[in-house]
Amino acid sequence: MSNIRGFQLVDDEGWYEGEYKDGTYHGQGTETWSDGDKYEGEFKEGKRNGHGVYTWSDGRKYEGEFRDGEYHGQGNFTSAKGEKYEGEFKEGKYHGKGTETWFDGGKYVGEWKEGKYHGKGTSTFADGSKYEGKYHDGKYHGQGTFISPDGNKYEGEWKNGEKHGQGTYTFNYGDKYEGEWKHGEKHGQGTFTFPDGRKYVGEWKAGKRNGHGTVTSPDGYKYVGDFKDGKWDGQGTFTVSDGMKYVGEFKKGKNHGQGTLTFPDGVKWSGEFREDVPWNTMGYDQDGNYFGKIVNGVEQ
Repeated sequence: MSNIRGFQLVDDEGWYEGEYKDGTYHGQGTETWSDGDKYEGEFKEGKRNGHGVYTWSDGRKYEGEFRDGEYHGQGNFTSAKGEKYEGEFKEGKYHGKGTETWFDGGKYVGEWKEGKYHGKGTSTFADGSKYEGKYHDGKYHGQGTFISPDGNKYEGEWKNGEKHGQGTYTFNYGDKYEGEWKHGEKHGQGTFTFPDGRKYVGEWKAGKRNGHGTVTSPDGYKYVGDFKDGKWDGQGTFTVSDGMKYVGEFKKGKNHGQGTLTFPDGVKWSGEFREDVPWNTMGYDQDGNYFGKIVNGVEQ
């Protein structure tokens, strides 16, 4: 039996004009609502099914496939602000592979799940930054690479939108950090290398050197010991290329507390230091013989 054409008011809020079969919308038809919304396309057994175009009075528009009244299959959606999505839909939501273009010119290309970025994708932002990698529930999650507008680059693991796990951050001026991250900050074991060849290997906490670590430089100096808030602090050993060595306590990057300073010729000062200055110390020659002392920073 062929379809028939007809016209019907819908709850005093709109009307339908198009084909019917067995008393229900079936085939090609148009639904128009009093608020200005409109659907033109295919129907099956009273529901939007097949290809159609749905427009809203506020400027939104969907063109594509429908199933049981919902967007389902391939389609294009344009928001009131001009943002666009082209790709797959499932039960009314972005699902599968698709491209979303934002009103500022940015773009996401990749996989979707229930309306959110999920799986593998690439986001290119209007400011020139870019993320390429895995997403979960709309956030960077798993392996991914982010490049900022100024050229800084992070490659590694993400969790809930934050750098988390193992990763490498390369700064545009040459510095590099390789190691562990937690909630977006350097945290755990890591190595920081400077352009001039200096290197730190050790522990980090909340983005700063904290715990035990080693600093080396091309000119031969070396520090091995404790760090706090990015500075030498606690017990440590500092040596320079000519053989001078300080072993003892540090505070805020300086020799401070109990320690021993040994010069290349074997002379030692042992005792209390304050901000790199021997303060209350005893002096010993190369053979370990006492030869003098410093009291309150003044040699006696």
